[in-house]
Amino acid sequence: MEETKNKNSQIARILAVLALIGTILIVIVAISGATGGDDDGSGKKANPAKQQAQNKPKTKKKKYEVAEGDTLTTISNKTGISVERLEKLNPDLDPQALQVGQELKLR
Repeated sequence: MEETKNKNSQIARILAVLALIGTILIVIVAISGATGGDDDGSGKKANPAKQQAQNKPKTKKKKYEVAEGDTLTTISNKTGISVERLEKLNPDLDPQALQVGQELKLR
């Protein structure tokens, strides 16, 4: 009888330790999830300074001349101006029909 009580006591202690560890892990996960609101889905935290730098145009030019093979995405990457912004600045632009030599407004 005494031996059964000792075994039950040891099992209860082990379960208590495991419950404590589980609770600590849940709290850590909850805290990291609550403070990780800037996660961009890639597993990396978004850097506000880096995002700001990405939004800043790479060029001070007012116009861009379309080169062979250019798309709005490549122009956006070259100039640092978003595709959406390029479309707003050039409302008559057909992104599927860019022509070499065509000028796009950048500002």
